[in-house]
Amino acid sequence: MLKPLGARVLVKPLEAEEKSAGGIILPEAAQERPREGKVIAVGPGTLDDEGNPVGMSVEEGDIVIYASYGGTEIKIDGEEYLIVGEDDILAVHER
Repeated sequence: MLKPLGARVLVKPLEAEEKSAGGIILPEAAQERPREGKVIAVGPGTLDDEGNPVGMSVEEGDIVIYASYGGTEIKIDGEEYLIVGEDDILAVHER
């Protein structure tokens, strides 16, 4: 699997909703771009002023909400992933 560098995170986007809240099936063009995903891999993070690792605020397995157009889309073995900077992650679901 891919190991992100620095303060970056590899995220597997969750599927977009195919139905509206009222049960109407939405065509692909009308579906919102997913902004939620599962963390697959985490980079080592940044260093502080003295060169000590700071660490990351997320870990593998977390479900996160990220900025709508943040990150870089990539494909690995036909699966779509996103490489997102830690700053583009807005929230983590409580476990």
